[in-house]
Amino acid sequence: MLPRDIAHQRLINQQIAAPSHKKPCDVVAALGAIQAQDFLGALWAIGLRLPHATEAEIKQAIADRTIIRTWPMRGTLHFVAAADVRWMLELLAPRIIAGSAGRYRQLELNAAIFLRGEKVFIKALQGGAALTRDQMYEQLERSRICSAGQRGIHILSRLAQEGLICFGAHAGKQPTFVLLDEWAPRARKLAHDEALAELALRYFTSRGPAMLQDFAWWAGLKVSDAKAALEMVSSRLTQETIGGSVYWMSQDKRVAPDPSAQVNLLPSFDEFLLAYKDRSASLDPRDAPKIVPGKGGMYLPTIVTKGHVEGTWRRMFKKNMVIINTNFFTSPKTRKTRALADEAERYSRFLGLPLESKA
Repeated sequence: MLPRDIAHQRLINQQIAAPSHKKPCDVVAALGAIQAQDFLGALWAIGLRLPHATEAEIKQAIADRTIIRTWPMRGTLHFVAAADVRWMLELLAPRIIAGSAGRYRQLELNAAIFLRGEKVFIKALQGGAALTRDQMYEQLERSRICSAGQRGIHILSRLAQEGLICFGAHAGKQPTFVLLDEWAPRARKLAHDEALAELALRYFTSRGPAMLQDFAWWAGLKVSDAKAALEMVSSRLTQETIGGSVYWMSQDKRVAPDPSAQVNLLPSFDEFLLAYKDRSASLDPRDAPKIVPGKGGMYLPTIVTKGHVEGTWRRMFKKNMVIINTNFFTSPKTRKTRALADEAERYSRFLGLPLESKA
């Protein structure tokens, strides 16, 4: 395998090229977790990895409790399969919580306040209730727990990381919170080493070719723990030295059609880029500032051709129509323009809206 083949193989293993799953929960489970702080973008991140998927279908999977949105790793929202949420939180969240100690002190949050918040939310949510973020904050304020100045969101995320709450289905356009034990009562528990091994296997089979440091970054693990996890599953993977670096991937090498004309509209924060510490296989470092403009850390949606980022795009809505504006870094060839039009039509079908496309 040559360096130029890395991006193409990742397209296949990440289910972007030649997707093989049929349900949203299967896609999420195969990838282990899908970044989801941009909720609508994350719905498309799942949908583009499924043949003929619709946004309504992904939302229904949330309502059916087969995929769950919470904070399992790196202090960032992800979708995870309902069956995996418990062991993933238990494996990864303690390090996030420990790393947040300084921020908790700045916000004057301590163990006693988190315990009081836990009691408040159990009382408010038990029996299947679901409350929006503002309603959760109201519950805190009624119990004289200040939610201002980011205290509220840190209380919510901490109690989600401890496995008390998670996101439920949306109420209109607003996300809700529910009790995790009620929302996903059959979530599995795994011993620490078993969980480490499972996470490593999911990562390298779904995102390979990838390096050890990519896995450690993605999971938020210490390098020593990531190395131990990889050693546990190395016999079930294959490795190749590419460009002087060691990459790991599934032993089952899937193939896909020639990607020369393939164009993908990927959402912001898609795993195709965000799952790696080293993104140079798909993103020219000179183009990185175009993907993350400013200092806010917001990743723009990307146009990917043959596995390489070649532009950005955004969507707008007008009179029940979706408008897609594209910005290629260099002028695209006619073949790519046609492939882009096909992908835009696919996205409009996913949304269930007619398309007005603007270059």
